[in-house]
Amino acid sequence: MASEGNTLGKVSRLSGKKSIATLLADGKWGAYGHFRYCWLIPSASGKGPVCGPQGASSTGIALPKEPTPASDRPGRILISVPKRFFKRAVKRNLLKRRIREAYRVRKLAGVDILFQYNSAEIADFAVISAEVAAILSHIGKGLTEGYSPSSQKNAHQACTLPSGNSEP
Repeated sequence: MASEGNTLGKVSRLSGKKSIATLLADGKWGAYGHFRYCWLIPSASGKGPVCGPQGASSTGIALPKEPTPASDRPGRILISVPKRFFKRAVKRNLLKRRIREAYRVRKLAGVDILFQYNSAEIADFAVISAEVAAILSHIGKGLTEGYSPSSQKNAHQACTLPSGNSEP
């Protein structure tokens, strides 16, 4: 039986039309290597009833005044490998497994992330792992700089990371 730290369970999967639509509409987009990605820190206030001015919901049940910190919520991912690049499901599933494993090793708590594989070639696990690590470190830097989804006016503006093999 696998231990809890070595799995990527159901709570780590981004699902539901509302959650995915929020990520795509309000998330911050970027591109790196074989990937396009979108990330968003979900608001804890979006879940459950809306609080009134005294911190009570419309049902009269008292709710906590502060949302739970992002580090206490699990990170959720959504992986997309388009059918237009890989007609055979075997190849799409291979890439999804590689991306999932690369993310599992470096989980990022409290952030919803979409990984979209945008290349017609099947990359090795080492390449995918390095690119996912670079993406997660870029997102981690964005978290420390105080990213706020409400300040994102142009959510589809792509940003790129510096390439590891660029010449000076």
